[in-house]
Amino acid sequence: MAHTFSLRMLGRFELLDDDGPVAVPAGSERVLAALALDGGFLGRTRLAGMLWPHATEKRAQASLRSALVRLPARARPALLVEPAFLALSGGLQVDLRAATALAHRLLHPAGRPDSTDLTWPAIAPLTLELLPDWYDDWAVTATESWRQLRMHALEALARHLTAAERYSEAIEAALAAVAADPLRESSRAALIQVHLAEGNRSEAVREFDRYRQLLSSELEFEPTVALHSLLDLPLGPAAVRPA
Repeated sequence: MAHTFSLRMLGRFELLDDDGPVAVPAGSERVLAALALDGGFLGRTRLAGMLWPHATEKRAQASLRSALVRLPARARPALLVEPAFLALSGGLQVDLRAATALAHRLLHPAGRPDSTDLTWPAIAPLTLELLPDWYDDWAVTATESWRQLRMHALEALARHLTAAERYSEAIEAALAAVAADPLRESSRAALIQVHLAEGNRSEAVREFDRYRQLLSSELEFEPTVALHSLLDLPLGPAAVRPA
């Protein structure tokens, strides 16, 4: 019976089959991750050039062949190897794909997330970084794209949960967005709005003050007029006004 595979790239890299985690050498991990980030299908020349950008084409192709040879037998069914291209097997599940689809559902302006989208198992991947501590150019670009998407999705999630009066979970979603970028004002606004919806103005003001102090120490300016207006607070001398 054929094994089913799943690939985790959020929080950590891990390939799993029916029997649990599969040990994969670092070079082979990069092959699987690059394929997963690029739609699951890449020509050999492009993939080798992406993974070994400073090597000659001949050397990069040799490095790719070496990475494929080192892939353990247990992991090989997860990958389709052809003379001109490599592809992930059709049945391999990638956590990033499911999390990205959820993020887009949460952000759809005319859509309402399904009740299953608002459960913690569905939401948890939005709190995780993509391939943490991977510094290849292709990985860094994908990491930043995911960071932006998940922050927007977490902010939208906080709004959905607030509308459902699920305030504790809404606060958790907003805090996850704040953790991803403490200086991002829209995430702070989402958190303040949850506190206000729950009737906790004192919590909202404390959060505003924490953010104002952080901005002052890091960037030497005040929160924007829009954030002040959420709490109907007087503007500081360095408040950022709309252009």
